[in-house]
Amino acid sequence: MCHVIVTCRSMLWTLLSIVVAFAELIAFMSADWLIGKAKPVSSEDIDNRTGGSQEPYHPTLGIYGRCTRISHMQVSRRDTLCGPYAENFNEIASGFWQATAIFLAVGIMILCAVAFVSVFTMCVQSVMKKSIFNVCGLLQGIAGLFLILGLMLYPAGWGCQKAISYCGHYASAYKLGDCSLGWAFYTAIGGTGLTFICAVFSAQAEIATSSDKVQEEIEEGKNLICLL
Repeated sequence: MCHVIVTCRSMLWTLLSIVVAFAELIAFMSADWLIGKAKPVSSEDIDNRTGGSQEPYHPTLGIYGRCTRISHMQVSRRDTLCGPYAENFNEIASGFWQATAIFLAVGIMILCAVAFVSVFTMCVQSVMKKSIFNVCGLLQGIAGLFLILGLMLYPAGWGCQKAISYCGHYASAYKLGDCSLGWAFYTAIGGTGLTFICAVFSAQAEIATSSDKVQEEIEEGKNLICLL
């Protein structure tokens, strides 16, 4: 018989697991890893854009995508084009970024799998006498290691030609040049930290759902158990 067990700690772990998976996925897909050096807006573009700003704009570059401004656009809201610059894996700008993509993709797939499984831990807490919380916590720890490896390799690719075209000739491995880091990079770092917090917190979720009070309510025949 399925016993639905809901505790504050187990629900918090589930929510954090889902948030971390989505945060890492969004960061990975974003083009806002590097914010390029400012590029002036041409006088012709200013004339074509009604109410447009004359401030220079900053193109952005991601692991496999980029955002840049297309000239001669009549509508200012549509003058920034975002999309992948690499049509396949081999066209990613740097070998280090290819490695980063692999490590991050593996870590994110593990996190997404854990997030999916975490939804069902309210009803199923163990499989083959193994705690799902403990197994998921272990997987989150492994995913965190993959994410760390990817984030450590990413700055080594700043010396590639693609990055130099955005960041200037002073850009090199682990040197930003004229670029600055975008929100996607910081989101990936924050998500990595939260991944390890989730891995540790999974043990608390296991303790909460297997406590003596939960066992007492199961023995009383309750199918829905909610504990603060």
